[in-house]
This record gives sequence, structure tokens and C-alpha cells, in this order.
Amino acid sequence: MSADLAHWTPRPFPTPVVLEGQYARLEPLDPVRHADGLFAALMGDEAEQDHLFLFETRMDRPTFQSWIEAKAKRTDILCHVVVERATGRIGGRQDAMRVDQTHGVIEIGSIHWGPSIARTRVATEALFLHADHAISTLGYRRYEWKCHNGNEPSKRAAKRFGFSFEGVFRQHMVAKGKNRDTAWFSILDQEWPALKAGYQAWLAPENFDATGQQKKSLAQAGVRPGG
Repeated sequence: MSADLAHWTPRPFPTPVVLEGQYARLEPLDPVRHADGLFAALMGDEAEQDHLFLFETRMDRPTFQSWIEAKAKRTDILCHVVVERATGRIGGRQDAMRVDQTHGVIEIGSIHWGPSIARTRVATEALFLHADHAISTLGYRRYEWKCHNGNEPSKRAAKRFGFSFEGVFRQHMVAKGKNRDTAWFSILDQEWPALKAGYQAWLAPENFDATGQQKKSLAQAGVRPGG
């Protein structure tokens, strides 16, 4: 736990800034600029499986436009669009949500990385940029990841990204007419310096060979639950 919180002050709500990395760029959602690219990245036939655990379902283009415009107007979340820097192509989206400024808690959620960036350096750096901004820049103490307890790929991803598993809230939600038990994961501020160093080591160009294959895994680079 943090040693001394006597001078703790509430954290600022995330502002719509661009976060730039080596492989990924996070741009605040703009329906005019991003809707076409997001629809192409996330609503194709190959993305059908992705919607199994998302709250939304696959949509046609007009429905998606209305949905993305409504999302952009929300003041309780901040949605970033993930852009692959090498191509300029939109690959996915992710939200800062469940923001508790008083206690310094923030969640990365509503993550939808399309097939072009899923399980790549782009997606990993998108997570890293988001976490580092929340913890290092904005000063949040707790960075959360939660998912349907049946979503094994999401649970594996959380652990791979260095989140610590905390348990399951049973009968936590009703989602698409079915019960949802929710698995909870977190990264704490005191764990972040070690995790950040691991991410930076993994993302370094020299960690990848000429074909783009990693030489060290995230865990081997130092990204492990608990920091």
C-alpha cells in the first residue's frame, strides 16, 4: 500500500489528449474522423467471436454510426481509438471508464482490438500508453481490468499484461439476457515502475527479429503480476 496518503488529493479526470508510442497512437474518439475506420476494423465477419463477451453486438453501418456518436458524447468515459503508426490504419478502441477521482481508481475497459492489431506490439503498446498515462501522469493509484469470468482469452491477457487477479464477483451483472460473473484484476501504483521498465524492454526494437517475432516474452522482460 502507499506509505502516506495524508496529502492525497483527488485525481484529474482524463483529458482527450493524443498518446504517442513507437507502434501505436491513441487518439480521442472523433466520430467524423474515426467511424469508418473503426467499422472496418471491428465489424467484419472475422470479428464475430469478439462480440461474444462485449455488451454491444455486431451492427450495420448506420447503427454503428449512431452508437459511436452516442459514445463520443458520454462524459463518464474517455474513448481512445488505437491507430497503427506504421500504416495509419485504425485497429481498435479502448476506454478509460469507472473513473473514481476521489480514490484514484480507473479502469481500462470496453477494449475491442480488431484482428489487425490483436496480439501484436500495437495492442500491447496501446495498453502500456494508457496505463502509463493514468498512473505516471495523472497519478491514479489503482488501474483496473475486469471481464466476464468465462472470457478466458481476456483473463490470460490481463495476466500477461501484469495485472494481478483479485477474485470473482458472482452474479455481478446481467449481460445480453444472461448472468455474468466478473473477474477482477488490477495494477497498483507502486507496482508500476517495475512493470513500466519491463514494458519498455519488451517494446524496444531490438527485442524483435527481422520477421517481427519477439525475442523475449513480456514475462521474460519483467512484466509479471505484482510488478
